[in-house]
Amino acid sequence: MELDCLPRRAAWAPLAATLAALLVACGGGGGGSPAPAPPTTPSTPPVADGTLADGVVYSSAATGSLASAQERAATLKAQLTLNGVGINYTATTGHLTTVDARTGQPAASFFYIAYTADNQSAATRPVTFMYNGGPGSSTLWLHLGSFGPRRIVTNQPTLFVPNPVQLVDNAESLLDTTDLVFVDAIGTGFSQAIAPNKNQDFWSVDADAASFRDFVQRYVAANNRQTSPKFLFGESYGAQRTAVLANLLESAGTKLNGIVLLSSILDYNANCGVFDPNQVSCEGYVPTYAAIGAYHHTANPLPTDLNSYLQQARDFASGAYRTAMTPWIASRTQPPAAVTSQLNAFTGISALVWQQNFDMQPNTFQTVVPGQLTGRYDARVLAPAGSALAAGGDPSLAVVNDAFVNTTISYIAGTLHYTAGSGYVTFNDIVNRWNFSHEGKNVPDTVPDLAAALTLNPSLKVMSLNGYYDLATPFYQTERDLARLGTNSNITVRFYQSGHMAYLDDTARRAIKSDLAAFYASAR
Repeated sequence: MELDCLPRRAAWAPLAATLAALLVACGGGGGGSPAPAPPTTPSTPPVADGTLADGVVYSSAATGSLASAQERAATLKAQLTLNGVGINYTATTGHLTTVDARTGQPAASFFYIAYTADNQSAATRPVTFMYNGGPGSSTLWLHLGSFGPRRIVTNQPTLFVPNPVQLVDNAESLLDTTDLVFVDAIGTGFSQAIAPNKNQDFWSVDADAASFRDFVQRYVAANNRQTSPKFLFGESYGAQRTAVLANLLESAGTKLNGIVLLSSILDYNANCGVFDPNQVSCEGYVPTYAAIGAYHHTANPLPTDLNSYLQQARDFASGAYRTAMTPWIASRTQPPAAVTSQLNAFTGISALVWQQNFDMQPNTFQTVVPGQLTGRYDARVLAPAGSALAAGGDPSLAVVNDAFVNTTISYIAGTLHYTAGSGYVTFNDIVNRWNFSHEGKNVPDTVPDLAAALTLNPSLKVMSLNGYYDLATPFYQTERDLARLGTNSNITVRFYQSGHMAYLDDTARRAIKSDLAAFYASAR
C-alpha cells in the first residue's frame, strides 16, 4: 500500500511530544572503499526477444546493499490507440546506476519502467519522471492506475473491483503527450543501494531527493534526453519529494519545464494530521469535512452547487473557525455556539461533539457515518465498522490494494518480460525509520524549496491536482501551503470530485488528462 506523505496520527502520536528523539537520521550514502564507475551505456544489451531474466536477488532491508550493479533492461514493442491514432511505443524495464557526486562511485541501482513513443525526436519529445511516495511505496499506483499505456479498472468509489482484475488499454494515457518514466525509490520495487551504501542511507528527505536527482540525470544522459522538455510528477510524499528535487535539479543545471504535484502536503508543520492539534489548527481539513458531509448527505442543508458550497467552507475555515481556534489552542476556550453550529451544518456531526473535538483530526472524522468507517484516501467509500475492509483503517485502499499488488507483479514478469532473483517489493514499511528532518526542522516544510526552484527558473510551470474527498492530504491545506508563494501565473491548481489517488475515478481521470494536456502545451 501507499502510506503517503501524511501518516495516520495514531502512528505519530509520540511525535508531538518529542520529535527530535523519534526521527533518527538515516545518513546520505557515499564514502568507503572505491568501486568501479558505472558505464555510460547499458553494459549488457537485452536478448533478441527483449526478455531479461535478471538473476540478482534484491533486498529491501535497511542494511541491503549490492556489491555491484549492471545497467540492463528488458524491452517490449507495443501499440496504443488514443483518440483514433495509433502510437507505437517501447517499454523498457530495468536498472540504471546513479553516481555519488562526492566520490564519483556508484551509489544506487534504480529500477524503472519507461514508455517511449517510437519515431519521435528526442530533442523535442517531453519526458516525465513519475513516482509515488510513502515513504516506502513503490510506484505501482501511478504506473497501473493513472496515465501509463495500461491501467487497472477500479470502479471507485464503489466497493467492487472487477474479479478477475481487468487490465485495459488506457484511453487517458499521457503517451500522446510525453514519454513516461516510472521509477521506484530505494528499498522498493527492485531498487537498491550499492556498497558501501545501504538502503537506509537513502531513507531521509534530503538523501532521497538527492538520489532521485541523480537518477534523473543518469536517465537523461543514458538516453540522450538533454534537450527534451523535462517534467516531474509526484504523488503524496512524492509531491513533497518533487519540491526538493526540483530545487536540486535546477541548482545542478538540469532545467525543468514543469512539475505536477498530486495530492500533496508541502508543509508538515502546518498540518494537524501530523502535528499535535493542541499546537496546530485543523483549519486545513474543514472544507474537506464539508465536502464529505455533502457527499454522504449529512450536511444540512444539502448544497445545490458544490463549488460555491466549498468556497463558503473555505471562507468559514479562514474566518470564524480560525478566529475561534486561536483561543482554543492557547487556553482551551470553548468555541462560540455559532461556530459549532456551522460545523454541524457542514458535516451532520452534532455541535456537542464539535465542542468536545473542536480540533477534530481526520481519523476521528472517519466515523462521521454511524456504524461505518469512511475511507481515508477516498472518503466517498464506506465499509461497515469491524468488517474486513475496515480492519486496516481505510476501506478505500483495502478495496483496490490486492488488485494493484498482484497485477503489478504479474505484469512486470508476464507482459514486460522482466524477472529477478527476488520478488518485486510493492510496499516497504519504513516510515518509522525515515528521517523527516529538513532545513533545520524536525518535519519538512518544502515550500521554500519550491520557491527556490521558481526563483532559479522563473519559467517553471507548476500544476497542483487535488481531490475533494481526500482525508490524507486535504485540498485546502495544499492551497494554504501554495499561497505562501504569492501570486504566480505559472502555478495552476485544479480540483476534482475524487480522492487521494484521484485518477482511480473514471470521470476525474478524464478531466485530469484534459487539464494535463493543456498544462504540457503551456510548459513547452
